[in-house]
Amino acid sequence: MSLCLCRFAAALLVLMCAARVTRAADAQAVLREQAAADKAAIAAQGRIDALADEAHDLAAKYRQAKRDAESLAKYDTQLVTQLESQRAELVSLKQQLAEIAVTEREVQPLLARMLDTLAEFVRLDLPFLPEERAARVTTLRELMARADVTVAEKYRRILEAYQIEMEYGRTLEAYDGLLGEGDAGRSVAFLRVGRVTLLYQTRDGRETGYWDRDQAKWVIDSSWTAAVRDGLKIARRQGAPDLVLAPVPAPKGTR
Repeated sequence: MSLCLCRFAAALLVLMCAARVTRAADAQAVLREQAAADKAAIAAQGRIDALADEAHDLAAKYRQAKRDAESLAKYDTQLVTQLESQRAELVSLKQQLAEIAVTEREVQPLLARMLDTLAEFVRLDLPFLPEERAARVTTLRELMARADVTVAEKYRRILEAYQIEMEYGRTLEAYDGLLGEGDAGRSVAFLRVGRVTLLYQTRDGRETGYWDRDQAKWVIDSSWTAAVRDGLKIARRQGAPDLVLAPVPAPKGTR
């Protein structure tokens, strides 16, 4: 009886050991499966995160593309508006150019008449600064013939010449020059009193005279010696401003 019990106990111990081994193997298998499941879950979560990031980037790109499209649409509208404005301006410029062409055709004869009038005025005026004034008229005639100078510039230069001639009528001027031609020419000091009178005096003061409009020639008149001498000092700012006496032609009556 005791022998049977011993065998039974031994068999039971073997079974228990076998059960423990089986449970240990099952536990390891479960652990391996759990590890594999955890690894798969981690990989799946990584793919999910990557897909989420990609979706977020795509959404951001879509929003940026939408903003760009709206901005381009506004810019396109602005360009259309600018293009329409430029077309209208082009039409206006073409019209202005046509008007300018007509104006130039009308202004050119006017400028020519103004220049002829100026030249005639200088010719009939007192003979002061003859070279300078004649050169100004000659320069203007050359300017009128140039195609590279605008009508506006030609008009400005003629007006400038007129203004210079007007200033002569309001000023007192003294300048040196030659009276007479050839061997008869002599160096004198000229005194211009506005456009009223033009007088002269030799360097030594022995001869004084004035331009006679009626006779269109120089007249020697020593009675104006002191007046011309004083006038020259005032014009040259060598003396205090004072009343200048000068011969004035008598006014002519009109019918």
